[in-house]
Parts: sequence; structure tokens; C-alpha cells
Amino acid sequence: MDSAIDKKINILGKTLPELEELFLNLNQKPYRAKQALKWIHQRGISNFDQMTDFSKELRSLLNDSFYIKAPSISYEKLSDDGTKKWVLDVGEHDSIEMVLIPEGNRATLCVSSQVGCAINCSFCATGKQGFSRNLTASEIIGQVWLAANSFGIPRIGNDKNITNIVMMGMGEPLHNFNPVVSAMDIMLNENAYGLSKRKVTLSTSGLVPEINKLSKVSDVSLTISLHAPNDELRNILVPVNKKYPIQELLSSVKDYVEGCNDKRVTTFEYILIDRVNDTLELAKELADLLSQIKCKINLIPFNEFDESDYLQPSGNRVRKFKDYLVKRGYVTTIRSTRGDDIMAACGQLVGQVNDKTRRKERIQKAKIAAQSI
Repeated sequence: MDSAIDKKINILGKTLPELEELFLNLNQKPYRAKQALKWIHQRGISNFDQMTDFSKELRSLLNDSFYIKAPSISYEKLSDDGTKKWVLDVGEHDSIEMVLIPEGNRATLCVSSQVGCAINCSFCATGKQGFSRNLTASEIIGQVWLAANSFGIPRIGNDKNITNIVMMGMGEPLHNFNPVVSAMDIMLNENAYGLSKRKVTLSTSGLVPEINKLSKVSDVSLTISLHAPNDELRNILVPVNKKYPIQELLSSVKDYVEGCNDKRVTTFEYILIDRVNDTLELAKELADLLSQIKCKINLIPFNEFDESDYLQPSGNRVRKFKDYLVKRGYVTTIRSTRGDDIMAACGQLVGQVNDKTRRKERIQKAKIAAQSI
């Protein structure tokens, strides 16, 4: 990036209050910020000269002060089942992945929040790649912007080709708190993507202090990556559990849900791994554990990848696990495996790192980052 651009501000990830302040600093009326949000996020425009309800003088001023830039697409592939995966270049030899999953009238975008991940869940390919850095708000909302633009530009303001967004891609969203919250604010803003709080979901491995902090600034849907009904097993599958054990996690989740004041139902994700956490005894333990909180359970058959010795359970074992939970009164779903032919399924996103030295650097950074959690 040249020195002229270095002095400009990328406003792709700016929230409405942040944009209003920037426009005020240019001696412009605050309502211009809403107009800019609509041009950028509803219509997909990145060229200020195309923003026709701004005067020529204002467009020139915006060109001198700001720019609009999302990560660049380095690779995209369409699965046989219609799932689409993009690999995005975020600079410094780092890449992230995002996935669009169409289903009937819905289209769910799975968004990444970090380059790699420091949580290192034993069943997740992302964690095996190590950790490089947090994404900026522009890089997070830029994924939504790119995916929406894939349907054509300019977009029509009321079109919602993307109906749901899940912060379930690469990384632990709450480990990158402020940029993730800013990006979600833009997703929810009526002048941008206008999604409801029930259509934006944040999935966390269980960072209890950050869940408590989130409850003070947002009420998006919350999903918990549980994967085990007791601390002994969860310590192995989700190492952060050693710091924030299950009962402490459930207490923070209950507080978050109660703070939403809308009869919210929390979703617990449970990846089923053959002969590891898929027995009927563990299903009973799970049912007993979650009786203290209003919830539904999303079962996810493990998606295999090269660096893991875990196996996907048989369909029969998955059905028996589900049937037991249903008999106990839980709304229980089995997530369809989508995009596994292009390595776009749950737990398979890696932002491929082929360089061994680079991967060692990421793993070392992951160890350092994990100490801050």
C-alpha cells in the first residue's frame, strides 16, 4: 500500500456512530453517514464517485480521506451440494476462509474472525494451523460484503441474498472482541444488512468473561461449542475448559439469555466423534446436564481431516444419540454435512498454510495467544 493510501481510513468496517464522527470531522452533517452505509453495505459500492446523492465536492473529499477495501479473493470453489467456499488473502501471507451455505429460501454465511485459532480444540483443523492474528472489523464485515456482492453489483437495497450469518468460521470470535462486535453491529444496522438479532449467531468455545461482557453490548444469538457433558472429557476436546469449566460456562450463558428478555433459547453444539463422545451413557449425562437451561442441541457428525485420528461415527450411532435426547424432551437436530467435498464443512476451515516455517510461527503465536485467554 502506498503512502497516500496509508494516510486514508478504510471505512468498510466502521459502525454508524464511527462514521458519523468521521463525517463530523470533515464538517459534514451526521446523516451523511447513513447514506454512506447504504451505498457500501446495501448496494455494494466501493467507489465514492458512484455515490450520486453526494455532491461532487463531497465525493472528492471522501476520495481524499477514505477508501473502501475488503480482503481479496484468492480462490473460490463450488461444492456439488451448492455450498460455496472462498479463500481470502488478508496480507502478510495470511489467508482466511468463508463459506456460503444455501438451503431453500435461506443462505447462511459462515464468517471467520481470526487468522487461525489459539483455542486448539482437538477435533478442529483450524486449531492445527496455529494462530497468526485477529482480523480487523473491515476484514470481518468484508467477508459479508464480498459474499453479498457475489450475487451482483449494484445490489438492490432490500435484497437479502444472505439471510443468516454465523460467526463460526476460523477463530474464536470472543478472543477478538471489539472488531467482532463492530462487525455484528453493521450486520444488524437497518442502513446496512438489516439482519435481526436472531439471524446473527456468535459461536464460542466458552470464554466466560467475554460472554459476560458481550451481554452488556449485544443480544445476538449465542451458540456454545460444548462437545462433552463433563469437565474431564471437555478438558481434552476443548482445552479452554480447564480455565472456564462447564458449570461456570452454563451460569454465564443463563445470565446472557436472561438479559435478552425475549424467551431466548440457546443452542449447544455437540460434535459427535466415533467412540469418543457418542455413547448413550454420555447422551444421558448431556441430557441431565442441560436440564438446568432452556436450549436446543445441534449434533454435528465429525468431519475428518488429515491431521486428526478421530473418525466420524456411523449414522446408526448418531441416530441413537439423537433419539435418546429427543425422548428426554430436547429439540435436537443433526447438522447436514455440507461442502465436505471442498473441505468447507464444520471444523475443516484452515486458510491453508503450506510453508512449514510459517506454520511453526503460527503455532508459537497460538501458544502465546492462548495464555491471554
